[in-house]
Amino acid sequence: MKWIDSLEAKYKHLAIPGIIRVVVAFNALTYLLWLSNPGYIEFLRLDPDQIRHGQVWRLFTYIFIPPAFGVLGLFFALMFLWYMGEGLEQAWGAFKLNLFYLCGMAGCTVAAFFFGGHWMDFFLNLSILFAFGTMFPDEIIYLFFIIPVKIKWIALVSFVLLVGVFMQSGVQGKMAILVSFANYLFFFGPRLLYNIRHRQAVVSRRQEFARQSVPEDEPLHHCAVCKETELTSPDLDFRVAKDGAEYCTRHLPGRQSTATEPL
Repeated sequence: MKWIDSLEAKYKHLAIPGIIRVVVAFNALTYLLWLSNPGYIEFLRLDPDQIRHGQVWRLFTYIFIPPAFGVLGLFFALMFLWYMGEGLEQAWGAFKLNLFYLCGMAGCTVAAFFFGGHWMDFFLNLSILFAFGTMFPDEIIYLFFIIPVKIKWIALVSFVLLVGVFMQSGVQGKMAILVSFANYLFFFGPRLLYNIRHRQAVVSRRQEFARQSVPEDEPLHHCAVCKETELTSPDLDFRVAKDGAEYCTRHLPGRQSTATEPL
């Protein structure tokens, strides 16, 4: 989009290269600190009440809360997040990935303050999954290094689960989810709308072509002698003679000569 390109031209130098790698590293560090003091996590969460009381670090530290607390689950989750971050940075560049992530953080913060949203760190990581699935739908990953799955199916299943949560939430919960994914809507909303309109236009053109190619009131068969068609005389059969013209069975050239031959 043009406005993103304009921002990149002015502020590209401010981008943090490998921002997702940084997030992954701090997630791992936070996990190690949690092992020694599990209550440590509560000082990192995005809690609007505590932020109002001066704990402003929570505006940033919630992104360092690990997505899982089992060693194996954490390993796979962080490796997957690293993998998606690297792919998006190679496709977009560091600035656009930074902007996407910061917009996601801003949306999660607004959702927490105005709508009481929870699990903002989870929603932020989920927006990265949706972005990666949109950019690379046919990319194959191996779950647990064994099961090959296209990324679009993982994103689709996650989206369906999110829709289920959305439908079961109240008005504030629905608004919190929508605002949390504002970064995805900003980056991919115009593209998705274009694709929907393009598909509708293609379907309409195909239907129009099919309608015009075989009009319902236009006959397929036409007798060169009596001018009858299958519409005017549904009981007639039609044949193409050696001369290339089409005749009804009553006026086929061979049949006419036989019928007029004297006894």
